[in-house]
Amino acid sequence: MKGTRRFLKMPRIRISEQEIYFAVRENKNSSHAPFIFIHGAGDSHLVWNGQLAASARIADSFALDLPGHGRSTGAGRATILDNALVVREFLDGLEIERAILIGHSMGGAIAQTVALEFSERVAGLVLVGTGAKLRVALQFLDGIQNDFENTARLLVENYFAPDALPSFKEKSLRQLLATGSVVTYNDFAACDAFDVRERVSLIAAPTLVLCGRDDKMTPLKSSEFLTQHLPHARLVIIENAGHMVMLEQPEEFTGAVTRWVDGLMDGAKS
Repeated sequence: MKGTRRFLKMPRIRISEQEIYFAVRENKNSSHAPFIFIHGAGDSHLVWNGQLAASARIADSFALDLPGHGRSTGAGRATILDNALVVREFLDGLEIERAILIGHSMGGAIAQTVALEFSERVAGLVLVGTGAKLRVALQFLDGIQNDFENTARLLVENYFAPDALPSFKEKSLRQLLATGSVVTYNDFAACDAFDVRERVSLIAAPTLVLCGRDDKMTPLKSSEFLTQHLPHARLVIIENAGHMVMLEQPEEFTGAVTRWVDGLMDGAKS
């Protein structure tokens, strides 16, 4: 962890000739593995703003913009594995040996892939609104390419529970449009190609699986599959929340993660 300190005042790092931006909240007194927050398709680190401060009470916490997203430069990656390699390089650049990866949707697929390919770097996983397979409807894939703005609006309508605040939808729409059709399409195509159902049971890291009860993008059955096949998994279902559960019910989300991490720390002491 000693190498992270030099990045905290200017949170950018170069990976494969691209500049990767990250938000960070520091905990100078923690010896716990840091948290790495990984956003979903077409999104950015901003989706984690409500979680960074809370998680920093436990450990150093980082939320990166994947290449081509948010404030990071360059083109987006075309596969989940390529994004997982970015996360590994991110850990290398910050001299983080092991971390708890918190991934939403596509970010959850990336986190699973890091755990499968580079297991020694993963102290734990929090998989949010994701699955071992991420099927994307053809209407979304075609629509992103041919009618991006209207498809973005349709996606956002499917992101949230019925009673979600309109401001949440407005912010999500702005983020998708800012990411652009090319990067967003590559994200969703990468998700559609992702399938680790035959391998997911090989993930040995302790895992918290979180899902909004009203998630339309990755329904509850996807989280249930993960919980049934991951050897050390716990499922928490959050009511009155859809795909963007960390935005819709931030206190419940933070509470679930905090209790799970406390359990890990208690287990390590015993």
